[in-house]
Amino acid sequence: MEIPARATAYLMDEAFEDAINFAIDSLMRSRAVKDRPIPELIDLALQDDEEDETAWEAIFELHFRGGEEVFEATVRLLHSASSRERGRGTDILAQLGGRRRSDALRTKCADEVLSALATEQDAAVLGSMGVALGHLRDARAVPALQSLKHHPNEDVRMGVVMGMMPHRDPVAIQTLIELSRDSDEDVRNWATFSLGSQAEEVDTPELRDALFDRLTESNMELRGEALVGLAMRKDPRVLEPLRRELEGKEVVVLAVEAAQALEDLSLLPLLRRLQDPPGNADSYFRHVLADAIAHLEGLAR
Repeated sequence: MEIPARATAYLMDEAFEDAINFAIDSLMRSRAVKDRPIPELIDLALQDDEEDETAWEAIFELHFRGGEEVFEATVRLLHSASSRERGRGTDILAQLGGRRRSDALRTKCADEVLSALATEQDAAVLGSMGVALGHLRDARAVPALQSLKHHPNEDVRMGVVMGMMPHRDPVAIQTLIELSRDSDEDVRNWATFSLGSQAEEVDTPELRDALFDRLTESNMELRGEALVGLAMRKDPRVLEPLRRELEGKEVVVLAVEAAQALEDLSLLPLLRRLQDPPGNADSYFRHVLADAIAHLEGLAR
């Protein structure tokens, strides 16, 4: 049977993407661990503190290798009496198989994390499970994590944000709206980012109001995330707060991105002014600024 040209192109694109993902994963492997046997990698993953570089190199290598042996060893960690082992088991399952993992493996990993989540009590492990479910992008995470949105530990609430981030379910969006008002600044920041630019296709009055409420934050990055989200939705209320940000002594790149997204030509002189002083702007800021100016100038023609 002849394969239609469009299907052939799709298969070629899919194969090319798989090849690129494999190449990226291969390049990121550490020479120090890539020849180690699986039991040794598990031991390395459990060593020292949570942010130990060698431990994370071992975890990434386990992600890359995937396979049934790694899966079974990781599941044993997930059901250990040690919270440290359960946390590391969660970290491994989160991205087991790397960028090339199948939907079936993704579901299989999610099954294990969701099952363990139901009885987990340790705050650090719960936070890791939320992050893992975000990586796994399983819709069952939404009801499973919703009950943790008021957990007393901010790391758990951060895990809820990460777990909800890929989903556009109304419950997920409502949970993120609530967490954008969290008492912890980092939780508010990530929830605002999730709503503002990651859920761009969702546009409701309540979501816009949640973003608008964050414009009074003292943290410039957090305000910037709210500006971008409102500008993407062309909310007219954002123009004056954005103008004040661009006129300030210190301007974050998110404000420039918001100006480009809003597409209001009255902001063009403020953007051009940012080009003039030498300042301490890095090359990324200058690149984004140049793009924003070019975009608005294009609209003005």
